[in-house]
Amino acid sequence: MNLGIYGFGPSHRRQWLAVDLGVSFAGPEIPGIDLIMPDVRFLEKERERIVGLVLTHGHEDHVGALVDLWPKLGCPVYTTPFTAALAEARRLGEPGAPKIPLHVVPSGGRIQLGPFEVEFVPVAHSIPDSHALALRTSLGLVVHTGDWKIDATPVVGNVTDPARFTALGDEGVRAVICDSTNAIRDGDSPSEADVAVELTKIIAGAKNRVAVTTFASNVARIRSVAEAAHAAGREVVLVGRAMERVVMVAREQGLLNGVPPFRPVDAYGYLPRDKVVAILTGSQGEPRAAMARIADDDHPEIALSPGDTVIFSSRTIPGNERAVNRIINALVLDGVEVVTDRTALIHVSGHPRRGEMERMYGWLRPQVAVPVHGEPLHLSEHAALARRMGVQQVVRLVDGDLVRLASSDASLGADVVEELPVGRLYKDGQVLVDSADRAIQERRRLSFAGIVSVAVAMSGKGELVGDPMIDLSGLPAYDARGKDIGEVIEEAVLDCLDALPKARRRDPDAVSESLTRAVRGAVNAVWGKKPLCHVLVITV
Repeated sequence: MNLGIYGFGPSHRRQWLAVDLGVSFAGPEIPGIDLIMPDVRFLEKERERIVGLVLTHGHEDHVGALVDLWPKLGCPVYTTPFTAALAEARRLGEPGAPKIPLHVVPSGGRIQLGPFEVEFVPVAHSIPDSHALALRTSLGLVVHTGDWKIDATPVVGNVTDPARFTALGDEGVRAVICDSTNAIRDGDSPSEADVAVELTKIIAGAKNRVAVTTFASNVARIRSVAEAAHAAGREVVLVGRAMERVVMVAREQGLLNGVPPFRPVDAYGYLPRDKVVAILTGSQGEPRAAMARIADDDHPEIALSPGDTVIFSSRTIPGNERAVNRIINALVLDGVEVVTDRTALIHVSGHPRRGEMERMYGWLRPQVAVPVHGEPLHLSEHAALARRMGVQQVVRLVDGDLVRLASSDASLGADVVEELPVGRLYKDGQVLVDSADRAIQERRRLSFAGIVSVAVAMSGKGELVGDPMIDLSGLPAYDARGKDIGEVIEEAVLDCLDALPKARRRDPDAVSESLTRAVRGAVNAVWGKKPLCHVLVITV
């Protein structure tokens, strides 16, 4: 859910440059919510002074909120060719999406946006066309690394060029804002080429069908699987709309040159078991993605049999372990051989470990370090590393902190100087809601204690007409003593009405309020939980 902003100038006429506009993925603690986005209310108020939005690369956590949040900002958007094409393809796939002014900048190019000169510096990452940003102003140079790693053989995409970053260091770097994701891991990340070798070995040794699930955006991994399949005399079937979209853009950009066309999904059932490799979405256990549906035997065109092989060529993102393990266990019970990164080198991270970070700091030699892109533990370890590398000032921050990086007053160092409004927006169906929205709070309560609906008809004299109508959702049928909870609620309703004075029984609002308290109290007494309660009082 990345969104960074850089400001230049005094507060009353400060100009802003936004960097990335991403999403996070919701878990079961937020029922009914798919995506989480940054609250941009501060930038909405400042929109007339936003000189542009720059996208570092095409991962969802950096560009996934573009369609939903760009209308709130209305600024021009700048990025490099593959990222622009991927963003446009996503936009076209969303009904009613606004036309977004995407300006394409060549890799390594420079543009002037207000007081900022922005240079797109190529870096290696797990998606093509990733870039760090060199931001130049009259007060100095800031390097925003984006997501990066060092990989001399990335299969597809950029390398992180030591000479270019050393040249930036020679120019003089005031501050580096750097990725912290793997700051707790020693050494260097293996190369994407190492993964290609291992995939070739596994696919060559498989006796039956092979299915590989990975991040749809990892074009290098898709290429490696395709080349491994070709070497083993197998054809590749592509499964999943996200995968199809990325491959379409990658072919348009020339990133899959030399790779034969993939077969459509309906060819899977006709190919011999030892002549097919399926590349699938769903490596993170997403319930409606191809991998989950196959594990549940619910996919209309893809099925696996005992003796087939599934390769999880990905890292399980923290929070997704249960969903991924459920799929793996289901496959194993069906007799499918499952290979994960715990047993073979079939995935490498796109983020730098400590050894790579030390080299980056050695190249850039910044005066200030601001760790970003990580959990508190990662940020803390990154800060300690920067200090060991001799960085004079290390600024620790949380969401919403405004950090002064440089000032015309040389006596002022880097420091947190203000706290800006910050929060989260939830994508609820087709609607964006605040995280404090009543519907979200009620949905959490519904998932915990269910709901009771009660309808009663009262005469003008305050007398009950007919029997109450009661409906329960999410409650157990019987209490611990075996009594029907519906009967418990009906008794509570009748007792409550009998106890109400006639004057209050003629007031629908008073009846509703009293019945709500009575029902929730009665259920709590026999169940230990208070459900939501909806009471409808009809006067006849």
